[in-house]
Amino acid sequence: MERVDYESLIIQDILATHERRELDINPWYQRRAVWTKPQKAYLINTVFERKPVPSIYVRHAIDLDSEKSVKEVVDGQQRIRCVLEYRAGKFAARHPEHPRPVKYDQLTKPQRMSFLQTALSVGYLVGASDKDVIEIFARINTVSKTLNPQEKRNAQFSGAFKQFCLEEAVERLPFWRNNGIFSDNDISRMVEVQFVSDLVMNLFDGLQDFSSQRLTKYYAANEDEFEAEEDARCRLDALFSQLLLLHEGRLKGTVFARPQVLFSLLVVIDGLPRRPSIGLVERCVDDLDARVESVRSGDNLSALSTDVYESFTTGNMHRIRFRRLRDESIRGYFG
Repeated sequence: MERVDYESLIIQDILATHERRELDINPWYQRRAVWTKPQKAYLINTVFERKPVPSIYVRHAIDLDSEKSVKEVVDGQQRIRCVLEYRAGKFAARHPEHPRPVKYDQLTKPQRMSFLQTALSVGYLVGASDKDVIEIFARINTVSKTLNPQEKRNAQFSGAFKQFCLEEAVERLPFWRNNGIFSDNDISRMVEVQFVSDLVMNLFDGLQDFSSQRLTKYYAANEDEFEAEEDARCRLDALFSQLLLLHEGRLKGTVFARPQVLFSLLVVIDGLPRRPSIGLVERCVDDLDARVESVRSGDNLSALSTDVYESFTTGNMHRIRFRRLRDESIRGYFG
């Protein structure tokens, strides 16, 4: 292979190249189209949101007999198919200026123009042989690290519930960092997204044991549409707005900076008939943190029962037994 030349092509140019039959999106080494509609809609939403889209790789050669360019898609087949199908009105996608998913013909003229003028990165593999193409295709599609369960869910799903949880987790980023809830590594591995997902499932379905399999089923059940989205957003906004009334970083260094303890506090507050005063929340945080520390240090081993102490400190804090113990302990501060 001689080289890789990168350039930006607007979507309109890609559409036109395909219409002229100058772009082969299904060469012999490509896998068949497998994206679901939610995955396609997520890609189009990514374009609307002006978020990065992975580069498309194209083998570029010259047919000397016809003196025409020959372009084969090495990687990016499904992205291109997705753009073609959206332009053809085959599915709807979420647009930031529309309350509901919209098809292409439901966009305003400026929105259609913006979509068509969106530039995508294309890498042209100049002079690539079949051997080069197979090696590059394999390298591009090789996962470089072992994915955790939430990263696998993120790869598997692209629909309504996934997008909701991603948006909510990102919205709370300053809170996670200021209070030391999740480390940068946790956030890079989507641990905070799993936290939000599990929290929402418990708010709507009741307190339950953490189950990665159950959470995956919840993603699947809410892939096409998350009917409780507005209710969930309002409840999360109310919960985190109240905690933001605490001094910045107020939870950092306390037992409530542990995700599962914070989880229990949020579940309890959401279930109360009315929002508690910020003073009551502070009293709960201060007193329980002091009692846990008192037992840990040995100053007062009777400050908490062994079971309750373990529910705030053990490595199995996500188990239902410990969730119920924390729920009861925290709820006691709010009458």
